[in-house]
Amino acid sequence: MGVEDHKEKAATLGSFAGGVLTISDSRTEADDESGAAIARLIGAAGHRVAHYTVVRNEPAAVRASVEAWLQAGADFIITTGGTGLSPRDLSIETLRPLLSKELDGFGELFRFLSYQEIGSSAIMSRATGGSIGRSLLFCLPGSRAAVELATSRLILPELKHLLSQVRKA
Repeated sequence: MGVEDHKEKAATLGSFAGGVLTISDSRTEADDESGAAIARLIGAAGHRVAHYTVVRNEPAAVRASVEAWLQAGADFIITTGGTGLSPRDLSIETLRPLLSKELDGFGELFRFLSYQEIGSSAIMSRATGGSIGRSLLFCLPGSRAAVELATSRLILPELKHLLSQVRKA
């Protein structure tokens, strides 16, 4: 079965419920443009945001949110923030160990597309994605433009296809 056949079959799947986790020491739900952008795009694609919160850049709080949402049945989780190089950017170190399988191509393609928009600053992103059991996790930078790019051009167009693959018997 070719990629188009897989995508066609996955397109028949219904909608999915996900989580949006903003990781920031300075943002609140009231001024979280990036998390709001992700939630808006998820809804526009016909899926549902079942979980949303803003947590500080504290590994225990980040991990606890993700694990709780996975236990509650989240099909996918998209995080924003904490993927840079500052000492407080700990999203990747905190969440990568949870991944069953990493989608190396996601981060590579995201940085390529980012490079086309912002130039060499794209190398500063450590965005990644992958599966955790039968669910998906994507870790995105904190900027609104970055999350809109990743969510609209990479994650949502492949979401059903990816979930159909991680849920194969």
